[in-house]
Amino acid sequence: MAQSPWGSSGAATGNGTPGGGDMIVTTTNAVEGRPARHYHGIVTGEVIVGANIFRDLFAGIRDLVGGRAGAYEDVLQRAREQALSEMRMRAVELGANAVIGVDLDYEVLGSGGSMLMVSATGTAVTL
Repeated sequence: MAQSPWGSSGAATGNGTPGGGDMIVTTTNAVEGRPARHYHGIVTGEVIVGANIFRDLFAGIRDLVGGRAGAYEDVLQRAREQALSEMRMRAVELGANAVIGVDLDYEVLGSGGSMLMVSATGTAVTL
């Protein structure tokens, strides 16, 4: 019999959650070999960042020739990580040990696209 990729404790590594140990977070609708025993409901994390940088980004892209805008990628990465962290914390508050079916969305908000919202949504479950 093959060993579970989640190890003997059933926890994924690398995404520690305050107060809840490690939590499995996946875009799939199930965790192979780990049926959901209880569905707690939908959990969401949202982060809104000022998007003056995004206007600058779109203007600056015209000046980039095959390069990458590292500063803007860093902002997007931090916003995504914060949204996922907020979603995990809400799942822990509900008593879940995993979030399945995770979807990440990016939306431009405000007049003239002055803000960017990153949202992470999934279903909190107990495996």
